[in-house]
Amino acid sequence: MSQVRTRFSPSPTGSPHLGGAHTALFNWLIARRRQGVFILRIEDTDQERSQERFVAEILDALTWLGLDWDEGPYFQSRRMSIYQEYLQKLLDSGAAYYCECPPADPEARRQAMARGEKPKYDGRCRERGLKAGAVRFKTPQTGVTFWHDQIKGHIAFDNRELDDLVLARADGIPTYNFAVVVDDITMGVTQVIRGDDHVPNTPRQIPIYEALGVKPPHFAHMPLMLSKDRSKLSKRKGALSILEYRVQGFLPQALVNYLARLGWSHGDQEIFTRDELIRYFSVEQVTKSAGIFDDEKLLWLNSHYLKETPLPELAGLLTPFLAALGIENPDPQYLQRAVATVQSRSKTLVDMAQKARFYFQDPRPYEEKAAQKFLTAAGAPGLQEIARRLETLPEVSEEALNRLFQELVAETGQKMANLAQPVRVALTGRAESPGLFEIINILGKPETLLRIERAIRFAQGQ
Repeated sequence: MSQVRTRFSPSPTGSPHLGGAHTALFNWLIARRRQGVFILRIEDTDQERSQERFVAEILDALTWLGLDWDEGPYFQSRRMSIYQEYLQKLLDSGAAYYCECPPADPEARRQAMARGEKPKYDGRCRERGLKAGAVRFKTPQTGVTFWHDQIKGHIAFDNRELDDLVLARADGIPTYNFAVVVDDITMGVTQVIRGDDHVPNTPRQIPIYEALGVKPPHFAHMPLMLSKDRSKLSKRKGALSILEYRVQGFLPQALVNYLARLGWSHGDQEIFTRDELIRYFSVEQVTKSAGIFDDEKLLWLNSHYLKETPLPELAGLLTPFLAALGIENPDPQYLQRAVATVQSRSKTLVDMAQKARFYFQDPRPYEEKAAQKFLTAAGAPGLQEIARRLETLPEVSEEALNRLFQELVAETGQKMANLAQPVRVALTGRAESPGLFEIINILGKPETLLRIERAIRFAQGQ
């Protein structure tokens, strides 16, 4: 069996998006499972819209996701001589011809095709034998073009529905359908795995392979992703660029896991290691129906991976998100202790940084509702008593703190929550936080007393 060779071929006309990452992942998984080759090709023949910054973003996104490529990146803009060589082969064999005819009126063209006729300009160009202008492919006028799609099954197109495809424009730039065929031939691509919006391109490409005497690769057309209302997923519908997910604090392994499960399954398993994805993934298990993008499920997966990340690694990942809040160069050991208290409570690294912020910065201004409820003049004496007892406490271990508060509960008859919540707001600025005793132990006695004193002054209106 020949070596499996797959490819990902994005266009650098915009930021890399979820759909592209989905396609890249499936191609990468097939190549890795079969010990094959994953090729990266940049389709940049659209000279007006292609930009270097988008190329950089594509490379950055793939690297962040861990989708390493074995060959490339190749750039179509640097392969013009190769396209000219294959164009000449088609011209020499009579499979292509020069054409100056203007396109038919769109409505007349549609009506002609509905009647099973070729658009008129094809015949005129062939009969007149024009030698300048665009180059067209001489599409078979009878029969059908078909293939067995590895996801969708048997697909066939009546050749009468297909006009003579432009292979190269008058300026010599090859069109998409011609360039990708030449690329896939010269790069030895054995499997083309792409979105099902490319299905209409396939009956245009297969005849070009055949005219060049090359067996077409296997085709597999993946279902597209839809938003929850089943409309096409777009930025306005909640889909962000891949690198924006990184900015928002998602882990690459969570996004990879989520994209793998979108349109593919392995029993009821939801969470996969990368090795498991490589071991289990197959195109035949990809569903035919579109996947629905669910941001809540992605958040759930991300929270899972945050919980599973070792503390030293997680602290390192969190550092730039803390820096964005003005917290620079925190002590590594202190940071790990703080992270341990918010690790299981966070959905993203942005969320985690916000939750851990009070460990490093003054928690003021307090949350308005929390302050109104718990930092009141009537509650100030209770805070003062807690501060007095804390000051005399030899150590602020969780065991010693628990004993202190239990004694207060017994002496005052108040509930633990009534005693603890004012202290919680004083230390964190919020009514919800990690365990109070953990917080005091990490902040230390001096900082804890300082924050309680500030809260007492606030409660007294000072």
